[in-house]
Amino acid sequence: MPRQLTGKVVIATHNAGKLREMQELLAPFGVEAVSAGDLGLPSPDETGHMFAENAAIKAHAAAKATGLPALSDDSGLCVEALDGAPGLFTADWVGPNKDFMAGMSRVERELRKRHVPDDPASRRAHFVSALVIAWPDGHEELYEGRVHGQVIWPPRGEKGFGYDPMFQPEGFDETFGEMPSETKHGVDWVKDGAKALSHRARAFVKLAEGSLKRA
Repeated sequence: MPRQLTGKVVIATHNAGKLREMQELLAPFGVEAVSAGDLGLPSPDETGHMFAENAAIKAHAAAKATGLPALSDDSGLCVEALDGAPGLFTADWVGPNKDFMAGMSRVERELRKRHVPDDPASRRAHFVSALVIAWPDGHEELYEGRVHGQVIWPPRGEKGFGYDPMFQPEGFDETFGEMPSETKHGVDWVKDGAKALSHRARAFVKLAEGSLKRA
């Protein structure tokens, strides 16, 4: 049986954009969220071979260090024409300075190296989000979500974070970088999970069904 997440939770991230988005998604449930960065926790080495494994590493490290339940997201952009890259290495492609424009430029360079045409069918991609909640006693739960679309060039929009400006979800003319957060998450996703749009919102729908109750 899934455990109910109440009270305070540590969000195991040092990424300001991801933290902001996860706080927005947690807001309807009355959970108090504090980040690993705010607590001065170190970032553990992400040695997993799957998104879920890396999310678990981060969540368990934060739960053990704080004695609180910890929620971690490991996510990435997977481009079909690049055999799923950058995938697990999505963050690595932006370099130590977290230059996401550099990461997006690398995606485009790799596509051009392979002579991938600039059309939606050839540039299909998806975002993956793996959410893991870990408790100090070692219990964990995993929830995953993904959203399909295409990568575009040049990037458009300054909203969101990461690779959002180059990802255009299926059925939309806007990139995630052009969408306000309520559109990216999916308007009324808490009331109707079918309306969740982003990979992280879709993972949160499953999280809500299993471990959260609306405040």
